[in-house]
Amino acid sequence: MARLAQTAGLTDIQQEILSTVRDFVDKEIIPVATELEHRDEYPQQIVDGLKELGLFGLMIPEEYGGLGESLLTYALCVEEIARGWMSVSGIINTHFIVAYMLKQHGTQEQKDHFLPRMAAGDIRGAFSMSEPGLGSDVSAITSKAVKDGEEYVLNGQKMWLTNGGTSSLVAVLVRSDEGHPEGTAPHKSMTTFLVEKEPGFGEVRPGLTIPGKIDKMGYKGVDTTELIMDGLRIPANRVLGGVTGRGFYQMMDGVEVGRVNVAARGCGVAQRAFELGVTYAQQRHTFGKPIAQHQAIQFKLAEMATKVEAAHAMMVNAARKKDSGERNDLEAGMAKYLASEYCKEVVEDAFRIHGGYGFSKEYEIERLYREAPMLLIGEGTAEIQKMIIGRRLLEEYRFQG
Repeated sequence: MARLAQTAGLTDIQQEILSTVRDFVDKEIIPVATELEHRDEYPQQIVDGLKELGLFGLMIPEEYGGLGESLLTYALCVEEIARGWMSVSGIINTHFIVAYMLKQHGTQEQKDHFLPRMAAGDIRGAFSMSEPGLGSDVSAITSKAVKDGEEYVLNGQKMWLTNGGTSSLVAVLVRSDEGHPEGTAPHKSMTTFLVEKEPGFGEVRPGLTIPGKIDKMGYKGVDTTELIMDGLRIPANRVLGGVTGRGFYQMMDGVEVGRVNVAARGCGVAQRAFELGVTYAQQRHTFGKPIAQHQAIQFKLAEMATKVEAAHAMMVNAARKKDSGERNDLEAGMAKYLASEYCKEVVEDAFRIHGGYGFSKEYEIERLYREAPMLLIGEGTAEIQKMIIGRRLLEEYRFQG
């Protein structure tokens, strides 16, 4: 039987990279993922292995020591990693959003300073938009930067940082009214700051505190944190791109990459759920035969596999559109929306196939059942994706009467 979610038109190099990652996932991630997840333990050995494979530099240009690969290659690698354990893909995602933002928008000095060490995995990235009372309304950011000589002083509280503790570089979006008179549109008075810090929890540099890990239903292992700035002083040369007021656009560009990543994660988790479901259905017997021979289960497997294929195709399309240099917010929004919703449905169907055993922590599907909901809200809720999709469709199909 052909494996689901194959991608046509890949180069020999892309196929070799994916084969290496798939082998790593099968040997180094899947056998230990559930145990580490139940302990909420950071997968240091797995991360070290990914560093040795060069995956932290996958999309960073070769001139900075990276592999210079495409977003498509990256997304397909994320799909494989999420198939093993979604939390590991989250560790890579935030790193690459920051690296992408630096590559696209950073000054030459910023690229030279950060990208080589990010490619080597010596600097790990995280990015921070959300705040405790913010939700999806980025324009309501209250964290603020005030110019003070050759520095900026940052104050405020940020929320939901993936890699907040283990990272050493955080791209932080705050309001900066300097140079932007009162009445300026909120999205035109935001700036992204590149904040270097020590990994860990507590006060990680003067004026910057990472209180600790947020306890979550799923998506464990990877650290999700708050970030508190209280008189945090940042030099002016750490404004991303060197100019204030561009932070919103820089972050949204990075989030488009992130949405393709979340779609890829949904594809990977759905693939794993299908694998678990189709395997269990052939092992479990009822009424004298494997449950896979019951028509009701065959229908369920058919629906699951079709959803895996559809989500994968949309994710690949969104990645290729971004790689072509074209605007891809419509495709990324569609891919993220469909893949996350289908992932939830495929996981639930695999859970149902397992029957009572799916409720046991001894079975891997229990972990997937708790992980899938994060994809429904990460990088924008389904409702936000539908707003983006609807607006873009009205742009493309504007009535000319």
